[in-house]
Amino acid sequence: MLAVDHLAPLTHEGTPLDALTREGLVFGCDYNPEQWDRAVWDEDMRLMREAGVGLVAVNIFGWSWINPDRGVWDFAELDEVIDLAHSHGIRVNLGTATASPAPWVTTRHPEILPVAEDGTRRFPGGRQGYCPSSPVFRAYAAELSRRVVERYADHPALAMWHVSNELGCHNALCYCDASAVAFREWLRARYGSIAELNTAWGTSFWSQRYSAWDQILPPLAALSLRNPGQLLDFQRFSSDQQLELYRAEARIVRAHSTAPVTTNFMVTAHIRALDYFSWAGEMDVIANDHYLDRRLPDPIAELSFAADLTRGLAAGTPWLLMETSTGAVNWQPHNLAKGEGELLRNVVSHVARGADGICFFQWRASAQGAEKFHSALLPHAGTDTAQWRSVLEVGRTLRALQPLAGTRVASDAAVLFDWESWWSLENEGRPSDDVRYLDQVHAAHAALAAAGVSTDVVSARADLSAYRLVVVPALHLVRDADADRIARFVEAGGTAIITFASGIVDEQDRVRLGGYPGAFRDLLGIVSEEFAPLGPGQSVTLDDGTTGTVWSERLRTVDAEVAARFIDGPAAGLPARTRRTVGAGTAWYLATLPDASAYRDLLSDAAEAAGIRRNPVAPGVEVVRRAGSDRSFIFIVNHTTDTVEIAAHGRDAITGVAIDGTAVVAGGAVRIIEEAS
Repeated sequence: MLAVDHLAPLTHEGTPLDALTREGLVFGCDYNPEQWDRAVWDEDMRLMREAGVGLVAVNIFGWSWINPDRGVWDFAELDEVIDLAHSHGIRVNLGTATASPAPWVTTRHPEILPVAEDGTRRFPGGRQGYCPSSPVFRAYAAELSRRVVERYADHPALAMWHVSNELGCHNALCYCDASAVAFREWLRARYGSIAELNTAWGTSFWSQRYSAWDQILPPLAALSLRNPGQLLDFQRFSSDQQLELYRAEARIVRAHSTAPVTTNFMVTAHIRALDYFSWAGEMDVIANDHYLDRRLPDPIAELSFAADLTRGLAAGTPWLLMETSTGAVNWQPHNLAKGEGELLRNVVSHVARGADGICFFQWRASAQGAEKFHSALLPHAGTDTAQWRSVLEVGRTLRALQPLAGTRVASDAAVLFDWESWWSLENEGRPSDDVRYLDQVHAAHAALAAAGVSTDVVSARADLSAYRLVVVPALHLVRDADADRIARFVEAGGTAIITFASGIVDEQDRVRLGGYPGAFRDLLGIVSEEFAPLGPGQSVTLDDGTTGTVWSERLRTVDAEVAARFIDGPAAGLPARTRRTVGAGTAWYLATLPDASAYRDLLSDAAEAAGIRRNPVAPGVEVVRRAGSDRSFIFIVNHTTDTVEIAAHGRDAITGVAIDGTAVVAGGAVRIIEEAS
């Protein structure tokens, strides 16, 4: 826990998180005192100190709190809260308060309300009730941000700035008139002329050729399939518009303050509208919100993937988990409580994969409002609860891990990830609705984890020279430069494993002619003549005894080796897996989705051939390493009910107990071991 005498203004030397991790990893939460009587604020601060909370996010949804009417400003309560936090040795992650407009704003300016795909307007009463392209909204948000930063830029409790909140969570795509105007301006800047736009979108199809900019609309709901180029560009535009909201506020903040500036990403399975690789360079700290999605077949695997992708956005540097939950959320069909030890396991999984701080939504469970049944650090039932005791355990664990701060996950393998491919692959009129982008990426990541391979999740435009093995799952949309980079990686000695649905279209969503997989055809030494997707529940058998699902295709080799063939299904007798030596490296192609064990074995063999150090593995157990210049830590998270033994040497980072050869990890428990030199 940070002491009061440590609360001089931050100098921000090193990484922006350094000043907050001097006595342990960051332990924080959203704090919403405006929801509570003043009488509980002192108790909140006392209990925060007891738990070890050292960072609170305040004023996230404070617009109507500090600006209750036009021209009316009242900072008295926010002043008191920030001063109170400072007096208790707690730093502040200060929101610009622009996440949702106050009711007076939308009453006075109903034109800022967003319009849905069907052309109907959405009304106030929820959150993010604004069009991101609205110049009226942007003007009000700029004034609000300016007043907040001017008032608090020099406050000694200030640790960082929190621009808006979960930008684009609900209003990423707006189809109103202001959006249409902004979309046309974005297109004009991108293409320069109507002729170039017509070429890019292929508007000769279905008589869609435009002759003037004002004929172009957002892709509102239509009676048939819509233009794929228009859909893709609208998704790009919409991500850029949300980013510009961040940039506008960040510019105002940076003009008055040297504290780090960020906003909270939503790297999670159900948010696809924002291309965070294009955002990452704008952030002083990469921060992510993540909640277990119980609707998924394997929520824990998705948590691990999301954390690895967040680390990829941070270019390998430490990052901050800005929001997660102690227990149930309130927005899933079945909001399940976490089991015994699950909270700590979730926290340690994020830390193992690069988080130097864990923050929760929220401090005190709300008694009213849309999220009143969302869990919090301080539950409705108070402190005499198992949940509160679990919170205290999390605080003790994070305080004990000060030596871990600043260390990194070292990976020799990477999975390529690309939001544009996600959009393009899943837009309308595709070969199979069963080919879902995240399913393919998750399958590759899970297979590497099962093989004991630590994995970065990086952009398709990333420098690959540091890796030995790269998996390219369903990279549907590929630029020439990115395809060339992957080819050079292989020629230099790397191993690339490229899956079906990759390389099919260029950046304008135009099919690459001459046979699939288009951009990778020459690298792989194959030509696929026809897609042959599998029906629902259908599987195929390969001649090596493994099985595949979702996909097959009718391909022939040019100068590649056939590693396995289909023996049944629509591509019976044809290659299902190929391998080609290219320079000093190897390029593989997978024409079907292997079953989990086959995928694991394939990537295990590829990692071994590439000389990659692998972590010990056991079913249901995560093993991840973080290392610095003079020390390394191995994290063991046991998601099973059985006791496991993992090879390790060193000392337990929490208890100090020596580990000589074997770490015993009880069912549902975690161990963090500082490894011997």
